[in-house]
Amino acid sequence: MRFALLGAGVFTLSLFVSQGQVGVRSSLPLPVLVAVAAVAGLAAWHARRSWWPLAVVGAVAHAWLVVWPPLLVATYFAGLSLRSRRHLAAYAGGSAAVIGLSAVVGHVRGGTYAVVTGAFGNALVMALAMIGLPLALGLWTRARREVLAAARERAERLEREQVMRAEQARAQERARIAREMHDVVAHRVSLIVLHAGALEVRAADEETAQAAALIGGIGREALTNLRDVLGVLRSPSRAPGPAGGPPQGPGGQDRLRPPPTLGDPERLRPPPTLDDLDRLLDQSRALGIAVTRHDEGEARPVESTVERTAYRVVQEALTNVHKHAGDVGTDVRIRYGPDALEVEVRNDAPGAPREELPGAGWGLVGLRERVELLGGTLRTSAEEGGGFLVSARIPA
Repeated sequence: MRFALLGAGVFTLSLFVSQGQVGVRSSLPLPVLVAVAAVAGLAAWHARRSWWPLAVVGAVAHAWLVVWPPLLVATYFAGLSLRSRRHLAAYAGGSAAVIGLSAVVGHVRGGTYAVVTGAFGNALVMALAMIGLPLALGLWTRARREVLAAARERAERLEREQVMRAEQARAQERARIAREMHDVVAHRVSLIVLHAGALEVRAADEETAQAAALIGGIGREALTNLRDVLGVLRSPSRAPGPAGGPPQGPGGQDRLRPPPTLGDPERLRPPPTLDDLDRLLDQSRALGIAVTRHDEGEARPVESTVERTAYRVVQEALTNVHKHAGDVGTDVRIRYGPDALEVEVRNDAPGAPREELPGAGWGLVGLRERVELLGGTLRTSAEEGGGFLVSARIPA
C-alpha cells in the first residue's frame, strides 16, 4: 500500500515539475509529459522489488527535462540498500555525472535551461538536494533499523538465556530434591519394610503376622511409587511452570515441602551429622546386621555440609547392604585427615538370600553428585571375597 502511495506521489510531483514549476516550461506536448510522469510513478511503485529502474528513469528525466523527484527517491533507496562504500561511491559518482550531463544539456538548449542547470550555484544546490540529503537520510534510516534489529535480537537472546538459566536452576533443584527423597524417605521406608518382614516371621499369632505382612506390602508399594517419582524428578523434561505446575513460593521455588509446625518435632530436627551416626548404625544392628564403627585420626569440627554428606554416604551404603547383602558383617570407618574427611563402608560377602526390595536406581548416582559438589570423590568397588566397598573422600 505504501509503495502504491509512493508511486502516486512521484507521478503527481513529476507531472507538476515538468509543467514548468522550476522556472522552465517544457515544449513537449502534455501526453508526453504525462507518459514520463507515469513511467516515473510505475518505477517508484516497483521499488519494493528493485529500485534500479527508478534510478535509471530519474537520471534520464533529470538530464532531459530537469524532473528531479524520481532521482531524489532513487537516491534515498540507494542509501537504504547499498551496503559497501564502493557501491555508495559509485552511485554518488553516477548521480554527479547526471547533474553534469544536465548542465551540459542546459548549455546546449540555452536560455533559462542554461541558467537553471548550468550555473555552478544552481548545480551545487541540486546536487545537495537530490544526492546529499536523500542519501544521508537513507543511510540514517538503515542504521536506525539495524540498531533496532540488533536491540531486538539482543533482547530475545537475553530472554532465551534467562529461560535456559531458569530451567537449569529448576533441573538442579529437582535433582537435589530427588537426592534428599532417596536418602531420607527411601532409607526409612526400607527399614519399615524390613522390620515388618522380621515381625511377620517372628509373630506369635496369625493376626499380628497378617498385620505385619500388610505393612510390608504397603511399604513395598510406597518404594515402587517413590521410584517412579524420583524418575520423574530426574527426567530431563521441562519442569512445570507457574501456569501448569504446583504453586510456587517466594523466589519461584516450588513449595514441595510443607512448612514446619510446632507440633511436629521431626520437622524441627536439624539435618543429620556425624553425631547422629550411632543412631543410624543402631537401626541396622536392630535388623541383625553386625555393624562396627572405626574412627581414625583426631576428631575435629568440620563444615556441616561435609558432615551431612559423610552421613549420607554411610546411610546409602547401609541401605544397599539391607537390600542386597542381607545379614552380613559391615565395617564403617571414619578417618579424619589433615585436609579431608574419608568415609569407608565395607561389607562381607552376601549371606543368605533375602527378599529384594524395589529401588529407584539413583542412590549411588545422587550420592556421587552430592560428594562431587563439595569437590570430593566417591569410589565403589566389589571386593575379592564377594563383599562391596563404598569409599568417599571429602575435602574438609
